[in-house]
Amino acid sequence: MRKLSSLKEKASYLLKKFKGNNYTFGIGVIDQIGSIASQFGKSALLISNATHIKSVTGKVIESLKEKGINLAGDRIVPGAKPNSPREDVYRLESYILHFKPDCIIVIGGGSSIDCAKAANTLATLGKLSPEIEDYFGTGLVSQSLIKTGKKLSPLIAIETSASSGAHLTKYSNVTDPVVGQKKLIVDEAIIPTRALFDYKVTTSMSSDLTIDGALDGIAHCLEVFYGISEDKFALTQEITATAIELILSHAKNALHNPKDLDAREAIGLATDLGGYAIMIGGTNGAHLTSFSLVDIASHGRACGLMNPYYTVFFAPAIEKQLKVVGGIFKKAGFISEELGSLTGRQLGLAVAEGMIAFSKSLGMPTQLSELPGFNDDYIERALTAAKNPQLKMKLKNMPVPLNASLVDEYMAPILEAAKIGNFSLIKNMP
Repeated sequence: MRKLSSLKEKASYLLKKFKGNNYTFGIGVIDQIGSIASQFGKSALLISNATHIKSVTGKVIESLKEKGINLAGDRIVPGAKPNSPREDVYRLESYILHFKPDCIIVIGGGSSIDCAKAANTLATLGKLSPEIEDYFGTGLVSQSLIKTGKKLSPLIAIETSASSGAHLTKYSNVTDPVVGQKKLIVDEAIIPTRALFDYKVTTSMSSDLTIDGALDGIAHCLEVFYGISEDKFALTQEITATAIELILSHAKNALHNPKDLDAREAIGLATDLGGYAIMIGGTNGAHLTSFSLVDIASHGRACGLMNPYYTVFFAPAIEKQLKVVGGIFKKAGFISEELGSLTGRQLGLAVAEGMIAFSKSLGMPTQLSELPGFNDDYIERALTAAKNPQLKMKLKNMPVPLNASLVDEYMAPILEAAKIGNFSLIKNMP
């Protein structure tokens, strides 16, 4: 890679390498949406929640009108509630079917974008199967598109939260609120056709959303890096090191000075790199557990809480990765001891303590017992979910791969350790 003078330049270079002309990002780029949408026709279904992004929606509508693009149904369609509840998927599907837009534009964070991806899938493939349950898993949407000869409608994702990278990726998380369990569609076919992220928009993010997004960005890079294959190691290391250093350097300033564009741009670039990471490899343990904590903790918070404990479990298998990650946390002041002589579990413990120190610096919980509403039922729920075949990719993505028969022996101690903050409970595999 050519020599770049700053972390931000490096991040921008990596993102352009990743998405090319399909992604528009930076400060002050929102006005370009009309030109982007005009490539797909004259009618757009606009999905947006009128919360902190109300002014963004207005700018989008103005830009669309300048290019002669009409709102399908002559209205703004409400986006998804947090965690993309299943009923919101079916609601958005009905709007797509009734108004038949040339393209779909969704403005929002990960929940609304994930919901739009799933709704677009159902609106296209509903005659084959109208149940979203049938598309959870890996590659099932693509298989169905080949079988039916259909194509998904063009989907333009306008991101408003520095967090999940949903606007860039092949993932759609959908929650069944009755049982409190999140499930996942993983498919190249659902990647948004175009994406736009004006980092200036994030200055209106709440402090909670800011922290959750930063932790989610770290989790994406960290978990992929932990489980990455040797042939993808160098690129993933570049992405991970750049993203985590940007977050550790700027998270506190973004939290305490929300209008600071320098910090907001840094966090936006870093979380976008998290999106790049999860298109190279897969997340694993912490993400899997987070799916079962959906009604008591935000996704980023849950991942940030669990990753130190999975780090200790994985440690003997990921020494090379831990040297890189530990060096970044040490440079940022969250690890005091020298890491050079540490190996295996001891190295993992040092890095895990640094991760916990970072979370505490942001006022985040570091034990499951600190989550309001937590009880032992959540541990049982997480263990049950880990044995669900629809989520088996998370077990396989681990640097220490598990199968359903090993979950109780090895994952249960990780969750018990996270419950009370006691690393000594974690068992490493022989």
